[in-house]
Amino acid sequence: MSAPANAQRMPLIDALKAVACVLIIWHHLAFYGPMSDVARPLAPALLDWLAEYARMAVHVFLVLGGFLAAASLAPEVRPRFERPLAQITRRYARLSAPYLAALCVSVLVAALVRPALHSPAVPPAPTLGQLLAHGLLVQDLAGEEGLSAGVWYVAIDFQLFALTVLLLALARPLQQRWPRHGTRIGAALVLVIAALSLAIFNRHAELDDTALYFFGSYGLGMLAWWAGRSRHPRHWIAAMLALGVAALALDWRGRLATALVTALVLAWAQRSEPLRHWQAHPALLRLGRMSYSVFLIHFPVCLLVAAWVGLRWPADPAANALGMLAAFLLSVVAGMALHYGVERRAASARMLAGLFAALLVCGWLVR
Repeated sequence: MSAPANAQRMPLIDALKAVACVLIIWHHLAFYGPMSDVARPLAPALLDWLAEYARMAVHVFLVLGGFLAAASLAPEVRPRFERPLAQITRRYARLSAPYLAALCVSVLVAALVRPALHSPAVPPAPTLGQLLAHGLLVQDLAGEEGLSAGVWYVAIDFQLFALTVLLLALARPLQQRWPRHGTRIGAALVLVIAALSLAIFNRHAELDDTALYFFGSYGLGMLAWWAGRSRHPRHWIAAMLALGVAALALDWRGRLATALVTALVLAWAQRSEPLRHWQAHPALLRLGRMSYSVFLIHFPVCLLVAAWVGLRWPADPAANALGMLAAFLLSVVAGMALHYGVERRAASARMLAGLFAALLVCGWLVR
């Protein structure tokens, strides 16, 4: 049984996004402090787990990103787009509108809390080079320090999408040369780069500012989509298992195990009536739909709450634990405002230019 055309809208997708988003926010709350440092005596094991392992939820997002990229760019394996640059530009616009707005907030909040919150988590006043690099999504490649926690992921997502578009575009002339294998060439290119990523690039931490480091997880997500659409899903699932198991045998990585399990669940869910139509709690689904905005805005919200709690109850574990909970809840509220105020609107060139200019002005104001 083949998957329906709207499988990418399965409630399971939003539920996974929501859970991953929650884990990332709590990872940052536990990892960066300073509230978690004071609250640690109340639940040391939980905070240690969040600081160490919750970050693996990033690979759920990476797999979902590849899954949805395949659904958009090559739903039947053969690429269906004609203008690669237009696809890449459209992706930049979609990512950048809420991202630039959130960066403006981050820059202003960091300046506001810097005198009171003496923590390495507070970014220093930005330079012009930092602001320009962030606006162009090349901050890590340019060696610039992040203006907010997690912004590296936005740049990596853009790199991964652009690399995927270029790989699938490369497949087009190869399909014309070998028409008998036309539908397989794009998938073969994805499979090769994913294998290289898992076996080589992902084992070198110095490459973690490039798409090559993360393409293994992204590629597994693409294979999961194609497995759900194929008349022969066992071939795709076998390829996913071969990639994942071989890479784990070569070098065990918890993040890769997370990605492989997520991809297999997505492949299975497309062909399972109960999972395809499973309905999670409406609040969880709403959070999943606005998870990108919540992810973007949560760190400045956490800094604001940490500064306030630090001034009022600097050594009270219970107050700081409640502060962490308040920071999470307020992050969801702020993310909702960013989602409906910016993310859901069509990102025109004028809008992007205005947000880019606003980021430069915010950076100038806090110098």
